[in-house]
Amino acid sequence: MAGKAYALLGPTASGKSRLALELAARLPLEIVSVDSAQIYRGLDIGTAKPSPAERRRVRHHLIDLLDPTESYSAGRFRGDAIAAVTDILARGRIPLLVGGTMLYYRALAAGLDALPPADPELRAEIEHDAAQRGWPALHAELAAVDPATAARLKPADAQRIQRALEVWRLTGRPLSALQTAPEAALPFALRSFAIVPQDRAALHQRIAERFAAMLEAGLVDEVKALRNSYALSAELPSMRAVGYRQVWEHLEGAYGLAELREKGIAATRQLAKRQLTWLRSFAQIERVAPEDAERLARVIGG
Repeated sequence: MAGKAYALLGPTASGKSRLALELAARLPLEIVSVDSAQIYRGLDIGTAKPSPAERRRVRHHLIDLLDPTESYSAGRFRGDAIAAVTDILARGRIPLLVGGTMLYYRALAAGLDALPPADPELRAEIEHDAAQRGWPALHAELAAVDPATAARLKPADAQRIQRALEVWRLTGRPLSALQTAPEAALPFALRSFAIVPQDRAALHQRIAERFAAMLEAGLVDEVKALRNSYALSAELPSMRAVGYRQVWEHLEGAYGLAELREKGIAATRQLAKRQLTWLRSFAQIERVAPEDAERLARVIGG
């Protein structure tokens, strides 16, 4: 096994990015993004993407990979992240994986045979789709992407069809393949840290302030520009990202600016709750505080 990489995880608005940049000021770090929305070009404000100045100061990887009309998966992330870390190590620098897309981190650390847990929002989308089209239509959709699983399910087996489609949409891989795929070992050691805020009220306040700041910075205009530049729809993964989904609905006339702010804050709080649930499920992750830059730099640099 060649070299060692580090990960810094945490819920949205917990201070991950600031801590990572402080570490990079002390160490020869390069940052590998673990964020399912920052991979999209043009999604800048709502993803809190590093600024051009920050990216000139510290090299970032796995940012701006795709147009917002494209799809990505945990499996593809794993391959891209391993390639980025291997390249960083080969140049004698330190890879630091930073982000809050826990499905991506789990795919990297545990291998692709680790099935993702239920995603309530995605399940609700699938149920809504079934209410409009019927479960047999979704069974046919499943047959197109995972014929092995579809062949053993009846067209009315709602629960299992839903799960199989959920896994496909989350990972980009068929359930049948994930259930049989061997776990793949990483070609490098990985030591992981996480910011786990204990004061939930303070985290909620930071989330509210940050989403309000995103609106003030032009998030609505950013989504308008994306809609003018690309053939987007509300079903695309890029537009299902927290914040972007709510702005899309606002632009479609579902509600006004005041309600957009409240819905965006509520959705971001729910995202943070899911991220914290994921973090509690990970073994061997060391907890750190946003103020721990000096101590963490000694650990990583030692």
